[in-house]
Formats: sequence, C-alpha cells, structure tokens
Amino acid sequence: MEIRQLRIGGLLLPSNVLMAPLAGYTCYPFRLLVRRMGAGLCFTEMVSANALKYEDRATRQLLFTTEQEPVKAVQLLGGSPAVMEQMAQSPLLEPFDLIDINMGCPVPNVFKSKEGSALMLDMPRASAIIRACKKSGKPVSVKCRTGIREDEMFAAEFARMCEASGADMITIHGRSRSMMYDGAPHYDEIARAKAAVSIPVIANGGIFSAADAHVMAERTGADGVMIARYALENPFIFSELTKTPCRTSALDLLMEQLELTKTCYDETFTLTYLKKLASYGMKKRKGTKQYKQKLYQCGSLKELAALLVTIFTDR
Repeated sequence: MEIRQLRIGGLLLPSNVLMAPLAGYTCYPFRLLVRRMGAGLCFTEMVSANALKYEDRATRQLLFTTEQEPVKAVQLLGGSPAVMEQMAQSPLLEPFDLIDINMGCPVPNVFKSKEGSALMLDMPRASAIIRACKKSGKPVSVKCRTGIREDEMFAAEFARMCEASGADMITIHGRSRSMMYDGAPHYDEIARAKAAVSIPVIANGGIFSAADAHVMAERTGADGVMIARYALENPFIFSELTKTPCRTSALDLLMEQLELTKTCYDETFTLTYLKKLASYGMKKRKGTKQYKQKLYQCGSLKELAALLVTIFTDR
C-alpha cells in the first residue's frame, strides 16, 4: 500500500494507517504510543453519549487528553440525534478535533439499544445523527460494517448516505454485524463503497500483519487502513508499515506505558490496563500460561514492573 498523508475535512494526518478505537485499550497513553510509532490517528475508546450526558465519572475518564496529543479524535456512541448533537457541542468534547460516530458495534446490548450497527438499519436516523454532530463545526467520521447479515450487505449505499449527510470520512469494517469479529473480510463490499463516494474510505478488519494490510489496501482501493486488535499484540506494525524509525524494545514500550499511565490515572486503572496490554504482547512467548497467572496476581505497580522485566527478557 502507498503510505501518504490523509485529509479529513480540515485536518491533515501524517499517515493513512490508523488505530481503531478499542474499549479498554485506546486510553491516552496508548494513543500517544501508536502515534509515535507512525499511526496517523488513534481514537478514544467508545464513549456513550447518554452516559456523558449524565456526567458519568468513568465515561469522563475516557476523555482524558493533553496538548501532547497532536490530533484528538473521540468516538461517540448513541442513537438519539438530539443527545448526540448536545454532546458533540458540549465543553467535555471541546479539546477534540474530530468526532467519530460508532455505527458498527455489533454486541447485543448495544444493538438492542438501537445504537452502533443497528443504525445501519435506520438510515434516516443515522443521517440525522451525522448532521447533528456536524453542527459542532468539527470534522465528522463514521465507523460502520458491510451490513447486518452476510446475505444482505449494503456498504456502498450506506457510504453514500454518510457522504450526503456531511461525513468527512467513513471507516468500513469488512464484516457484517452477524459475523462479529470472525471470518474473512469482504473486500469487495469495501471496494464498492470506495467507488461510490468521494470522501476518504478507510478499510478495517482482519489485519494481523503488514502483509494483511497491503492485501486490504490493494483489494479495496481504500484511502487507508485501520488496525485493531493486532496493534495490541504488535504495536510495531505502525512503524513497519510507515517506515517510522523505532529502536525501542517491547519491554521498553511497556515500561514507558506504565510510567505514563500512572501519572495520568490511579493505580487500579494502571494495573488493569498494563496487565491487559502485557497479555497481548506476550502471546508468542514461552511459558505464556504460567506468566499470565503471575501477571494477574500482581497487586502493585512495583511487583508488576519486576514481572514484566522477567517476562520480556526471558527467551
């Protein structure tokens, strides 16, 4: 794939390799990490507009950022145009440069609430939500799927609606809602959507190596790719794809994440986040099962740091 700058509305990103919003992982420290590795942009974890409206403390924590984050992108989840409009213009989102609307989450409780991928079944409401968020004056992107079921996919039609409603970019996960997170991506559906609109189309889903990213780009003609779970296992994928120099080891990355996270969040959050991140990073190392048990038994940051040194220097 060709690595190049990516324009979203008035924003110019340094690369067209993006990091997906991932619940429990794309907190502020991780976003800084992947940007340093070459990612053009990394979104916050999914933020519920309803929870934000009622000033839920845990939800507000998801919005933590500083001026060190060069371009700030928040992903909003919601099904009410009025609430989405209110939250998009709220002081809580003032620091953010871009609003991404979640129209792809497939999990049952979100779908039943007529949010996430359920919005693909109600294009008038989805359009109203995009228009409502555009009133914030910020660029707006949409993340969706190829459709609801494999036998009825309509990514191109949905992409045209998004563009007509004012969206500045659309990211398409190459699986239907019924596929959840398994199965080969439908490259052809993303390609049809790309051909149907003039705004940038980003391809997502099933990328677990640099080779997968190249195949995704070539088979879809997309303007860029978005990497999700594989970046937790191997954040160096961004450096590899964008040719961004990086001589940091996996251990150094984790220790840097630990130090940064504890300055931004409390010890409980830091322990939970680092344990999950380390679990992904140690997937292909010897003695993973044994180390994971020890990892989740750690009760302090000092104990965790010592164990990380053992795990990531043990060949």
